[in-house]
Amino acid sequence: MTREYPPRPIVGIGVAVLRPGAVLLARRGKPPNEGAWSLPGGAQELGETADAAARRELLEETGLSVGDLLLAANVDSIHRDPDGRVRYHYTIIDFCARWDGGEPAPGGDMSATIWAAFDEFDRYELWSEARRVIAVARRLLGL
Repeated sequence: MTREYPPRPIVGIGVAVLRPGAVLLARRGKPPNEGAWSLPGGAQELGETADAAARRELLEETGLSVGDLLLAANVDSIHRDPDGRVRYHYTIIDFCARWDGGEPAPGGDMSATIWAAFDEFDRYELWSEARRVIAVARRLLGL
């Protein structure tokens, strides 16, 4: 299925990896939102569980693995073209996890990774929905 002008929504997966005082962000290297900072993630593949997709995407995009994943939130990301047609439509399932160790390195569709302090989100122009997911993750993980 094509990602641009899809016939139906695409299931996306995101992972909020937290350590004390910070969350892992990745800079998108491709559309949609090329150059934007976000939570690592990507599209779920046919036959793949949401948990497995989260782990695969996190490993591909950051080189990191985590322990337990908790379901944090869902987000709708709908982008329309100037004519009002839906150009991109993702229903994103966001998980959260504690950082287990290791240093992130960008891979896959990401051009950079960074640990962003919880009070520096404006610096990364972080989408309000990503901020909401991180707030839920902080409550769930006690960070």
